[in-house]
Parts: sequence; C-alpha cells; structure tokens
Amino acid sequence: MATAASDRRPPGASRKPAETAAGTAPLVLIVEDDAGVRDGLGDLLASVGLETRAFASTAELLAATLPDRPGCLVLDVRLPGLSGLDLQAKLAAMGNRMPVIFMTGYGDVPMSVRAMKAGALDFLTKPFNDQDMLDAVAAAIERDAARRRAGAAADEVAELAATLTPRETEIMAAVVKGLLNKQIAYDLGLSEITVKIHRGNVMRKMKAGSVADLVRKAELLKARAQG
Repeated sequence: MATAASDRRPPGASRKPAETAAGTAPLVLIVEDDAGVRDGLGDLLASVGLETRAFASTAELLAATLPDRPGCLVLDVRLPGLSGLDLQAKLAAMGNRMPVIFMTGYGDVPMSVRAMKAGALDFLTKPFNDQDMLDAVAAAIERDAARRRAGAAADEVAELAATLTPRETEIMAAVVKGLLNKQIAYDLGLSEITVKIHRGNVMRKMKAGSVADLVRKAELLKARAQG
C-alpha cells in the first residue's frame, strides 16, 4: 500500500468522502503511529467510499468521543504507550465488540496467535497488499453490521418478553422445551384450558407465528442475556 499522502492530516481527523452517508454509514478507526502509513490507509479506504478516523496512539483513540456506528478497528500492534494487543484486551473488558484487524511490520507467530485468540478478525504483515486490507475491512464491517442487527432484534424480543406475566413466562419456557399442554398443566398444577389460554397470550404478545418462531426468539433472549 502507499505509505505517503499528499496532504498530511492531524491524528483523529476524519476523512469523509462526499458519497458516504452519515448516521449509520460504516466508520473505520485507524490507530497507527507512522503518519505516512496512517494517511495512506485513509486514502485507500476513502477510495472505496469508506469514512475513517485516524489516531497516532491508543491514548488518542481512548480519549476521543466516537459515534455508535458499524465499522472496525485497524490497529498497529506496536504503538507508543499502550500496545495494540493491550488495547484489544482493554476494549474487550469495556464491552466494545468492534472487529479488530491487526497490522505490524514485526509480526511473529505468538503475537498473531494471541491476537486471533482474543478475537481479532485478521492479522496483516506490512507491507500488505491493498486488496487484502480492503477485503479484511469489508469482512469486518459486515460482521459488525450483522452483530448489530442481531442485537437490535434481541432488544425488540426483550421488549416483547417484558410484557409477559410471570405465569406466561413460565408457560413460554415450557413450550420452548417442547412440552405439551397436558404436561405443562401437570407440572404447574393448572388445568389444560388455563395453559391453553396462557399459551395463546404468549404467542400473541411475543408476535410468534409458530412454536419454531417462539423458540428462535427465546434463543435470542438467551444470547442477549449472555452478552
């Protein structure tokens, strides 16, 4: 990739191509202490319509106020102060699940294994091929967008589940396990007709068109609870 740019921008400056929409448009965060590489990466990503914000250190990134948008983090391993690997661990501890793409000129096997085990999406050794970086960024953005879609769906299901009464919640758990009305009635000490009424309320409140749909929504709730 190109390691120099005609117009050096200060760290943290945003590159926003005119054709890139605001709001939910992807944002790529770059942390690289080499200004030439930093600018070259920004130009490369801008050439395919991606908005970027670049930082010279992990401290600058952590001090910045960033929008909540889909995207990824392109991170150098060796940085002044907190290293890229340490930043990855810190973000994970903070609950930040943005996909990370590592780049380094001094990569070795243990370093890449540690990065990948910690959830890094890719590990590119400098000098890397431009298309390899573009492919990695595209994959990372899609992963983050999919995660966000799943999160939004889980939030919607959680709102529906919050409308259930305690008894309906019990009935839902039993239905998801595959129990029949008569089995549920026996376990909870209710009549079958009462179970049937509660079950109908559960399906309606959860906006479930079938038991399979209810099971899918229950799995979303479980995944959401597990973070």
